[in-house]
Amino acid sequence: MSEETAVYTQKVLEIASQLHADKRLEHPDATARKVSRVCGSRVEVDLSVRDGVVADYGHEVDACALGQTSASVVEHHVIGATEDEVRLAHAQLTAMLKADGPPPTGRFADLGVLESVRNYTPRHKSILLVFEALIDCFDQIRLSREGATG
Repeated sequence: MSEETAVYTQKVLEIASQLHADKRLEHPDATARKVSRVCGSRVEVDLSVRDGVVADYGHEVDACALGQTSASVVEHHVIGATEDEVRLAHAQLTAMLKADGPPPTGRFADLGVLESVRNYTPRHKSILLVFEALIDCFDQIRLSREGATG
């Protein structure tokens, strides 16, 4: 079995295929765009947050199947998530890919299907893009709200 075949497992491809077509929000609280210089994958995320919880989510994804898998897991589980849950999932996913950590837990546990990608480092950035965009959105929202109250 080639390294690429081991990476693109049936489950990875199944989750990637569940990514819905691009859907953007008309009035998001924040928008962030992230691009992988290594492979050219691109993710743009719109986020609306109410009372500290993700209320609505939109995206535009142009990525490999691995980036699509990560974006699909996010799309299906991010509504109702808190900033802390998103940051924890990002930290767990990063540790799984780069430091042989265990797969993410909680609402984003499906990211564990990407465990086979640990040794395929050229695709790590594509997998992490959606979380980098989400965290950027949360940072923008926090700064905007601090500016409004300060």
